[in-house]
This record gives sequence, structure tokens and C-alpha cells, in this order.
Amino acid sequence: MIIDDLKLLNFRSYSTLNLKFNPKLNIIYGMNGAGKTNIVEAIYALSLTKSFRTNNDNLMIMKDKNVSKVEANIINNGTKNYQLILQNHEKKVKINNNKIDKLSDYVADIFMILFNPDDLKIIKESPALRRKFINIELSQLDRNYILYLNGYNKILKQRNIYLKEMYINGTLSKNYLDIMTEKMVDFGIKIYEIRKKFINSVSETISKNYLKIFEYGDLTIKYVSDYADEKENILKKYQQYLKKDMLLGKTTFGIHRDDLEFELDGYSLKDCGSEGQQKNAIIAFKLSEIDIVNKEKGYYPILIFDDLSSELDKNKINNIIGMFDEKVQTFITTTSIDYFSENILNNAKVIKVENSNVEVN
Repeated sequence: MIIDDLKLLNFRSYSTLNLKFNPKLNIIYGMNGAGKTNIVEAIYALSLTKSFRTNNDNLMIMKDKNVSKVEANIINNGTKNYQLILQNHEKKVKINNNKIDKLSDYVADIFMILFNPDDLKIIKESPALRRKFINIELSQLDRNYILYLNGYNKILKQRNIYLKEMYINGTLSKNYLDIMTEKMVDFGIKIYEIRKKFINSVSETISKNYLKIFEYGDLTIKYVSDYADEKENILKKYQQYLKKDMLLGKTTFGIHRDDLEFELDGYSLKDCGSEGQQKNAIIAFKLSEIDIVNKEKGYYPILIFDDLSSELDKNKINNIIGMFDEKVQTFITTTSIDYFSENILNNAKVIKVENSNVEVN
């Protein structure tokens, strides 16, 4: 999968921008605030229909404008034109100028892997952030995943409301709660199986990738889930937690409590790892996705490394770039090209950004 070109209209700091890309490596450099991240944000938004920097889509629209557009031609067994249009608190997506009504169908059509400095939070902060990370990756990999996840979350919300009502009004039917619970469990088992398969695949290569970057250390990842059991036993657990759930007015057992545990040489990276080790672990995880995507989808994903040079030395940066398969199109933003070897620069498209003015070297 290769982005051939990119066109922006009223996106962030760019009133208009037309760029042609290298099918392999693209290095976008400039001072902080120059506008380089806006370019890769546009690429990411075109893929996932949302930003990695904000939950407010309107912030991607240029100030004092009411519409923004991102457009690109993407080569993947032929060429397709993709468009994302933001206007009046709404977003539209098109493929070959045909409007796509279901965002889940559109999102599953492009696979984008992003690393940016905020990804440190995946290890450092709450399980909710780790679940969000997995959900984003799997929504691109499996078209049914979003449907299962939405189905589970919808019933979970209804179940929580009913639990509160049962606590207040003891005459409400427990049979209805059991029906909701079983439907939720059915969705949850499907989600669990997809997550388990994905994490098992990542586990096969993550340690090897970490060693290639950091040159020492044994990195492992573990998927922790309440659903690592037979359906009958899972349903029994909900019965055991019923009084507690009614008292709290929420479901305290389920797939919505899943977590990932990263360990380096047997120690928790969250509790004992340095920021450099945590950053390398996330990069190793995301590089492990490359072969998974190729195996499942039949093509390589697009890689984005936003601010790769932050907290990484030149040697590690060149180790990471050396791992890229030539079939993987990669975008890197950085404050300086001095981090890269002459050989890498000679084989890349180098784009300089200064005050949102773009110069191709």
C-alpha cells in the first residue's frame, strides 16, 4: 500500500498543499511548530477519519474556514482515490468519488500504523488507553471487529442502566438481565478471540524487533482478560459479581476490563522501565504489525513515525529505519536530518517545512 500523492484544502495551517511522495521513505523535517506534523496528521486522518492529536474534528479545519478536505491517491493492486471532508461538525468519506456511508467499511480499507511521542502513555497510563490502542489497530485489520465492539458496548451501557434500576426497584426481572448478559458475552467472546489472535501474533516477533533496536533485553507482552475461560464459566462469574454490580451500578467483570502487560527481562515496563525502553517497546510492537497486516490483508501497511528523534539517539534511529522492508512506505517527521545516515537520506524523499511552507530537496 502506497500513498502516491496528497492534497490538502484548509487543513490545519495549510490553505492548499499538493505533495508527491516516495514509495519507500519520506522524511519531513523542520522546527517545532513549523507544520510538519500537520502533514502526517492529514495522512492518518484520511485513513481513520480522525486525528491522533485531538478528539475535536473541527480543530483540523483551518481557522476561519468552514470546510476542510484531505485527498490522496493510494496504490494497492490498482489506484483508488480517497477523500475526507470535514464540514459543519460532520465528516464525509469517499472512495473514487463514491460516498461511503459506513465508516467501518472505509476504515478497514486502509491500514496505517502510527508512532508518536504520546504513545508512551500506552504503557505508562491506564488499561483504558491500552484497550483504545488495540481497538484502533484491530478496527483496520478486521471489518467485523468494530461491529462486535459496538454491539458489546451498547449492551454494556443498557446492562449498567438496568443494574441501577434493579438496585432501586428489587422487583425488576432478573431474567431480562440474564438475556442481556448472555448477548454481551457472545459479543465479548468474539472480541476476545480476535484480540487474542492478534496479541499472540505480535508476541512471535516483538522480542526480536526490540533486540534489533535496543541491542539487548527480552521484551514480552501478555494479554490479560476476564474472558480467558469457557462461556459457561464466564456466565457464572457474572452471577458471582451480581450483588457488587448492583451496588455500584456498573458491570465490573468483562471484556471492557482487558489489559496488556509489557515486561522487559521479567520486570514490568510500566513500573520499572525508562521512557526510552517504553518508547522502544511500542515501536517494536508496531513493527511486529507489519507482517501481521501483510499476512491478513495481503499488503503492507503505511508507517508513520511522528517525531522519531525525540529521546532516541542516532544509532537507534538508524537501527529502526534499517528494519523497514522496502515494500513498506514510511513517513518520518523530525526536527533535524542530522539524525540520519547519508545512505538513508540519499534514498529518501526529504521535505523541509518552515512556517507551513514546503520545500522538497
